[in-house]
Amino acid sequence: MKLTSTLAGSSLALALTLSAQAQDLLTGADTDAILTAAKVLGTAELHTQPNGDPLIDATTNGTAYQIYFKNCTAHAACEDLNFYVGFQIQPGLDDINAWNRDKRFSRAYLDERGDAVVEMDLDLVQGVTPNYLSSQLALWEQVVAEFAMYIGYP
Repeated sequence: MKLTSTLAGSSLALALTLSAQAQDLLTGADTDAILTAAKVLGTAELHTQPNGDPLIDATTNGTAYQIYFKNCTAHAACEDLNFYVGFQIQPGLDDINAWNRDKRFSRAYLDERGDAVVEMDLDLVQGVTPNYLSSQLALWEQVVAEFAMYIGYP
């Protein structure tokens, strides 16, 4: 009986700890917190996509980029973020393929005009800590800087 009580107490403590941690997680509904985190890299403003979902227009080191909120319910409960930057530079397909082969965490492609694009996604279904969001934004900042240099963007 004592072992059962101890196990039940341990299970309750673990459940309460996990519940408390879950309350600290950011989801796609936390647009203000995501906007605030993006402002650490530069400017950031909250807007709305044509479909009604949130969008952040931002800059990092003078380069404009967007954070698209994706897979949203009622334009608020969004499951993931898509970090996007496009450059009016047209590198060769071999260069884009080499980026995708040699780099992790992002993907590059040529858009319909042949301009260079790089993107990165962040899954928010289970939520992320504010520290993890900050680390992903720092990674994004690094991706943008490295990709810009890679394609010869001024």
